[in-house]
Amino acid sequence: MPDAHRPSARIAWLRVALVTAAVIVVDQLTKRWIADPIQPGQTRHILPGLQFVHTLNDGVAFGLAPGDDALVLVLIGLALGGVLVYFARHATRSLVWLPTGLLIGGAMSNILDRVRDGSVTDFIKLPLGWPPFNLADTAITFGVIILAFIVEAQARRPATAVEGPSRRSGWRRPRVGSPE
Repeated sequence: MPDAHRPSARIAWLRVALVTAAVIVVDQLTKRWIADPIQPGQTRHILPGLQFVHTLNDGVAFGLAPGDDALVLVLIGLALGGVLVYFARHATRSLVWLPTGLLIGGAMSNILDRVRDGSVTDFIKLPLGWPPFNLADTAITFGVIILAFIVEAQARRPATAVEGPSRRSGWRRPRVGSPE
């Protein structure tokens, strides 16, 4: 019995593409919006605890592995490959398209910065020494969190009539009329 909340694989891939494109467009626009009036190293206080800064990050998350473009691209490529393989195998699972689009869009937008500028523009600064980040980083973070919830919810869900207990436990239900 089809689940009304489960998209077809084609619709799921389309949703991934739309979320990916939206993340890239919004992230790139906000980076340009910040980079124009704020020079690298400058800070603008927006609200208590929130600052806009203009920093250039040539490493991966939180500035790890700075200056090692080959390592950064390999790490990002492996992560994206894993996300795409997981999505291809579970495309019709409810909502899995959302974190997939967030993860791919965030990664692709930061790669676009890295290829175009040699570094990623980060501009959101929170208190307590948290490193600056951008909206692509936010999309990646929320994508990981949402994907973890989806995977965990699937693992906790009881076996359905389609899956049956035999697929989960290794026990086979005897066929009608078989000697088992």
